[in-house]
Amino acid sequence: MGGRSRAVIGFDVTAALTQGGGIGRYTRDLIHALVIEAPDFDYKLFSARPPSVLPVADPLPVATGVAHRPAPLGERWLYRLWYRARLPLPVQSFTGALDLFHSPDFVLPPVSGRIPTILTVHDLSFIHYPETFPVKLVEYLNRVVPWSVERADHILADSESTRGDLQSFWGVAPERISVLYSGVNERFRPVTDATALDAVCDRYGLPRPFVLAVGTVQPRKNYEMLVRAFRPVTGHHPHSLVIVGGKGWLDEGLPKEIERQGLGERVKLAGFVDDADLPALYSAADLLAFPSLYEGFGLPLLEAMACGTPVLSSDASSLPEVAGSSAVLLSPHDESAWSAALIGLLGDEVARQRLLAAGFERSAQFSWASSARLLASIYRNILADPSR
Repeated sequence: MGGRSRAVIGFDVTAALTQGGGIGRYTRDLIHALVIEAPDFDYKLFSARPPSVLPVADPLPVATGVAHRPAPLGERWLYRLWYRARLPLPVQSFTGALDLFHSPDFVLPPVSGRIPTILTVHDLSFIHYPETFPVKLVEYLNRVVPWSVERADHILADSESTRGDLQSFWGVAPERISVLYSGVNERFRPVTDATALDAVCDRYGLPRPFVLAVGTVQPRKNYEMLVRAFRPVTGHHPHSLVIVGGKGWLDEGLPKEIERQGLGERVKLAGFVDDADLPALYSAADLLAFPSLYEGFGLPLLEAMACGTPVLSSDASSLPEVAGSSAVLLSPHDESAWSAALIGLLGDEVARQRLLAAGFERSAQFSWASSARLLASIYRNILADPSR
């Protein structure tokens, strides 16, 4: 470490500065917890040039030993240089000297020297369901993610499901992979104040009562199936379906499906909502429906549980691993089963209360503090490896 008493961790926070949800939120929560739980490191937070408008206020931690080192180039230009032209411009050109570098978003930039590198791979959905992505994005991911995995010293997977995918698709050695679960931010807890609930629902024009679905609007989230499954529900219950999520890609089919099913008055596309409003939205819902075809983790399940909202989820990929026995799990392809479960759960207060209680216990097992402590121990083990 060149005579320095404290190891210097480079950490790519580009997603934290450019993405409101998904990996952006993952990166923000993880780096905030890491700085608190492992203050024995110094942190140089690397990013592409930040956008003029940030997705959230105060996305990065401010603390002693933490410095933000943005590149003068935007994300698109860095990707062109690093992953298209494969220009060996090391990340230390922007950060200065590092002892370890961690990229939490699928791709690993060049580094100089023999410092260890860690790469987070959240999922391999682009391999399982390439038809749910734009063709150029699939081509890009198939080119740069395996290349990054091959170069990284250690891989973090969001779940055992993703760990298994890395081994089966690309033959990554088990000892090179650690599972690092996501945590539930402490702001996710039941909101019981009626005024606060009313204010959030009014802000987004939400009809009540409602079933909630959360996640970026894209085909992998399987919302068109959910809309079809919801149609029979409208004959039994007064609920609407509220879909909360920013605009993704290949999303033009969803409004058409809503129109085809004649559900324009019963399905609300709320768009992206502020992180601060999510606990109230979960709390106002009678049920979370999460029909995704594939997830590396599925954090909305735990967020809903922490807010006291019963969960009906797909049984695909990592979701049973995350939900345990605290949610009703169904095939994402069984439309009639989803209709029956929605109708049954909305009419069964006892069943919903049972799920609510189980969900509180389940969500309490996942915290960003524990995830950060595990990550810090991985850093220390790698830094102490005498073979490096």
